[in-house]
Amino acid sequence: MGSQQQIAFFLRELEDGDTWRRAAAAKGLGRIGRDEHAWVLVGFADDRAAEVREGVAAGLGRLGVAEAGHAVLPGLMGDEDPWVRRRASRSAILLGLDGPAIVDAFSRLLRDPDHHLRINALDGLRALGVPGDVGALLALLGDPDWAVWGRARSLVFDFRKDPAVSAELVRTAEQGAADARVLALELLPEQWTERIRDSLVTGLRDEAPQVRSTVARRLADMEDKRSRDALVEALEAEQDAGVAELLIRLLAERGDERVTGPAIRWLGDAAAGSSAASALGAVGTRVAVHVLRTAVTDGALPGRTRADAAKGIGQAGRWDAVWLLLPLLDDPDGVVRAGAVAGLDTLVADGLRFWERHSVARALVDHLAADPDTVWQTHNALIGLAEALPGLRRIVDRTPSADVRAAALSLLDTHNATDGDTEHDLARFVRALDDPDETVRHHAAEGLAHWVVTTGTRPRDEQRLRARLTALAAGASQAETRAVAEEALRALDGCGRFSA
Repeated sequence: MGSQQQIAFFLRELEDGDTWRRAAAAKGLGRIGRDEHAWVLVGFADDRAAEVREGVAAGLGRLGVAEAGHAVLPGLMGDEDPWVRRRASRSAILLGLDGPAIVDAFSRLLRDPDHHLRINALDGLRALGVPGDVGALLALLGDPDWAVWGRARSLVFDFRKDPAVSAELVRTAEQGAADARVLALELLPEQWTERIRDSLVTGLRDEAPQVRSTVARRLADMEDKRSRDALVEALEAEQDAGVAELLIRLLAERGDERVTGPAIRWLGDAAAGSSAASALGAVGTRVAVHVLRTAVTDGALPGRTRADAAKGIGQAGRWDAVWLLLPLLDDPDGVVRAGAVAGLDTLVADGLRFWERHSVARALVDHLAADPDTVWQTHNALIGLAEALPGLRRIVDRTPSADVRAAALSLLDTHNATDGDTEHDLARFVRALDDPDETVRHHAAEGLAHWVVTTGTRPRDEQRLRARLTALAAGASQAETRAVAEEALRALDGCGRFSA
């Protein structure tokens, strides 16, 4: 059947067919009809059968005659049947319809109970470049469907400088339903914080935890005493662990010692305990440190909390911090061991007392070789600890672990090159150039480059060494290894004499 015959068939079916045949005819006419047939479909837009009205809406969208779409699609977008509304709204978007009637139709659909239609409305308004019904738009920030609230959030962001949208955004941030209020607060520019502070303080008592958390973050950015006092008061009354965890963290970050009491109370909580321990370390008061001393050995506490207590002890840096942390390097819980290493790292960086240095060096070197889960964290804690050098050399010579060997080898490069055993360090770097592990070869080349630059000398077997570095630069799989091998070659080129 040719297209002309098909068109004639569809036209007869529209007039004389049953409901489903008329609906199919309307859609078929949309596929193969001409512009004049759009007006034929307009004549059936008020058909008693919803299926036919849906077919008309679909057909108009396909035919692409905007004038015909303008005639009936705004009305069909308000049809009692949701499937008709869906088709009509999609066709309006396809046809690029605009004007007040279309904007109003899309705005009404923002409140439609069918989430597909709310999505269509948001897509249509975005295509038109208008926010539509501002109140309905902002209400969708609290929509349960992510596809709806995500689109609404994007549209509000685009129009946040529009006076009507801005005013409704403020109203929603102060008085909106929980989910909508949270997103409105996130979208509201920072300069509005001072103007809505009263509602933020009130929001700390909102029944929804997500609102309390959001307003707390907003208030924490304000430096005035009233806002800080409100956060402290809220923490004292808070019953939700997640919100308490946030309040503890926010106050600790700002060094507010009033966090101490609430942090102690929340220390045993699985959700908030870790932040409570960190907060106690951050404030570092006598009471806080006393609690941490007990917490690190309290097996009833979660490992994460004990680990953060260990970090807090290192951060507080009291006289007995080293002696509290060293035994934790043998704790059966790997998380706690990592926390002890982090605490010691802080103490090393802040400067150990001379009678602490050898004990810490020995313990960390032993830990480097014994705990595969914290190799590079322990490596970082050892940086600058010269007392560790003899033990690190033994590790390089004896350990079967490539990861540990690489970590120890890289630490040889961090010590003074005038150390009495530096000639043997050079031999270690040279041997490691042939290591089967590329990470070890990388640190060998890096150490060699530093050694040559520091001593200003070059080895007797320079040609053999140059050949091995050239091979490493050409054959390494990692760009970083190739780069450090090339750096070592440049060091050889630029150094002075050598005798060995």
